[in-house]
Amino acid sequence: MSDGEERPIGSFGAVAFAALAVFATAVLSFAAVWMGGLNQDEGWYLYAANLVAEGKMLYRDFFYTQGPLMPIVYSAFTAVWNGFGLLGARVFTLSIGLVGIVFAIALARRLAPRDGRSFAALATAMLLGSNLYHLYYIAIPKTYALASLFVAVGFFLVSFLPAESGARKSRLAVFAFGIGAGLSLAFAAGTRISLGILLCTVGTWLLVSRRWCELAAFCIGGFGGLALVYGPFLLDADAFAGLVAAQRYHAARGGFDPVWTVGSVSRLVRWYLPMFVVLGMGVVFALNARRGGVEPLRVAAPRALLPLLAVSFLAVFAVQMLAPFPYEDYQVPVMGVLTVCAAALFARGAAAAAGLRLVLVLGLAWASTFGSPLLERWSTNGQDRFWSLKKSATELKQLRDVARRIEALDPGGSELFTQDLYLAVETGRKVPAGLEMGPFSMLSDERWHELLSSAPCEIAAFSGYAFAIDPPKCDERPVERQIEYWEMLKRNYELVDREEAFGQNATTLLVLRRKAAGAGRGTP
Repeated sequence: MSDGEERPIGSFGAVAFAALAVFATAVLSFAAVWMGGLNQDEGWYLYAANLVAEGKMLYRDFFYTQGPLMPIVYSAFTAVWNGFGLLGARVFTLSIGLVGIVFAIALARRLAPRDGRSFAALATAMLLGSNLYHLYYIAIPKTYALASLFVAVGFFLVSFLPAESGARKSRLAVFAFGIGAGLSLAFAAGTRISLGILLCTVGTWLLVSRRWCELAAFCIGGFGGLALVYGPFLLDADAFAGLVAAQRYHAARGGFDPVWTVGSVSRLVRWYLPMFVVLGMGVVFALNARRGGVEPLRVAAPRALLPLLAVSFLAVFAVQMLAPFPYEDYQVPVMGVLTVCAAALFARGAAAAAGLRLVLVLGLAWASTFGSPLLERWSTNGQDRFWSLKKSATELKQLRDVARRIEALDPGGSELFTQDLYLAVETGRKVPAGLEMGPFSMLSDERWHELLSSAPCEIAAFSGYAFAIDPPKCDERPVERQIEYWEMLKRNYELVDREEAFGQNATTLLVLRRKAAGAGRGTP
């Protein structure tokens, strides 16, 4: 068999494993979309997109703390959630995330040895598509799905650059791939600012490799993309001030908790345990092959791209771990990159036992998902002493039911006084100015008094998040102040509905109607 020819897994075997991977992805995607717990961030990301669609400018006309690209992109698709609610938004977001997985699969195929391309592609599909945690976070409307797509596309395009300096390749093709790669990674940085470090790692790699043509093209795409995304906000003084304030918001939380940081890494390893096992075995195979004097990997893409992916992941990981509270889901956009590394390394010498290795990968992925704490978390609200508190419905269905009841209380209403922004999105209503980020909105005490005294909307809906978080530090607001706000709310609103164990972390939701004039309303 020639060096350039791939020894196949077998047509039937490849189709069978691909069918299993697709089946698992479909089932788990449904679970992630329909059963996945509600997240407060879903509401304010979608609400921001709605405001952009109305012509309002991020940072200037309303407060927003992430990169601007997600609400800009999503603003073209507001009809999806305006018509189908959060369910539609999740399906749309998952579609973006799945396209990102497809590009990761294609990248793994290019980086694997020539006799293990199909194996690497299938292993990547199994490790990402059968990971319930990964699918959940690319399904809920946060920045992760869009960011992971841009990251995967960016590195996929980098893989088409010449394998070494001076390699013969169309200058036009080099420029096209270089510009595209820079543009895509710039868009990733426009979605999540912390991903900007990827522009530095790839640019440094091209510089050290003395690939001047590729570096020039990459810089054109990278700087052009950043100018396209951030330029309008830098040119508008008020928007620029809001953008700076958003970064100060992040920094204001401050502090460092080593226990939280170590716990975050521990949870990340748990959620992606099959991938880390495969990565470990792949590294061992590579080291053994090197000791045995085995010739270098024969790959279509530059061999140095595999170390570049590893360094890029570590760079993003380090940047995000510097956050005061580095939640493990911050790493989701680059977990596809690390998965590609694991699959490509594990594919080394896989032709002789490809089927058995894929059974191992699939078994690890399915066992990890079947034992995932997410399944229990999505079906119960913990335990009361001896008894499990089973959910009567999924959190998404519960949200939709509450939204229908609010519509029945206020038919055709256009406003809702709430900090639970996913409820505002589900009901298709606006919240008072200043509450665009839900419980993370930064309102002064004076502004809270003004809102609560004026009773701005016919219907109000407040859960356990109401008045509890004190941004930007996100400490708990003093209990005395919370009680004061609740008392003011009660003077102008009366309770008309109650939903127990509602939304993120299962708090009590109170639905209230504005009292008629003279019926106990007024300021103290």
